[in-house]
Amino acid sequence: MNGMIYKADQHARENMGPLFKEMDSTIVLSYLQGHMGTGWVDNLENPTVAQITVGIFVFYAGNPHTKEVNELLLNLPDFTLAIVESDEWKEMIETVHQGAFEKFSRYRFEKDRKHIDREHIQNIMSELPEDYEIKNVDDEIVKKASFHDLSEDFISQFNSEDDFIQRGMGYAILHERRVVSAATSFSIYDDGIEIEVASDPDYRRKGLASIVSAALMLECLDQGKHPSWDGANQESVELAKKLGYVLKDSYDTYFIESKN
Repeated sequence: MNGMIYKADQHARENMGPLFKEMDSTIVLSYLQGHMGTGWVDNLENPTVAQITVGIFVFYAGNPHTKEVNELLLNLPDFTLAIVESDEWKEMIETVHQGAFEKFSRYRFEKDRKHIDREHIQNIMSELPEDYEIKNVDDEIVKKASFHDLSEDFISQFNSEDDFIQRGMGYAILHERRVVSAATSFSIYDDGIEIEVASDPDYRRKGLASIVSAALMLECLDQGKHPSWDGANQESVELAKKLGYVLKDSYDTYFIESKN
């Protein structure tokens, strides 16, 4: 072993904050603020390097040349989207995971509630086609196979379906009692949520993803929360722009398949 790594307790989590202060990610906040995810450090009292894992998202910060870095970089779920800020960190990932990663761009949007126009998203919601209904994700919908079939990540960061109903939020569009599109809080942080949206491939091009996202955004506005959007591809970017989000920048993301 190259060095010991420790699973962060609440005290260590508080000590990790400064290492991640440059990272613009609500998913990082969801861990640092104690809502979900796991942290790892080289030292519980005075960490110099740290890892945050929330689902498949893994973030690293601190000194990339600490002896514990190799171990942290191998401490991964089966499928990982790893995100780091500096070129030094990128070099470490590319060295440790040589031949086992794909590098691609994700897209960040400005986190400014001013960009979200209530009237505009209400107009989008009014485009719901006939024979379709939109509903809050409740005890009944959260158990439907058709809901989970659309995305494994609608509620995966919560401890259970009940936990999601308690702490999360979401909307679903149903057609003939089947969920064909939904948007939920992938993760939550003090001031908002990170949106997860997916539609049934057979129901694309009907505007359902924008309608169901608009419903979730409106709920966030009503609760004084920010509906944060992070795009995985160009399609997600176009959808975000349609809803009123303003693109901030793109950033490197590493898809890593675990060698375990």
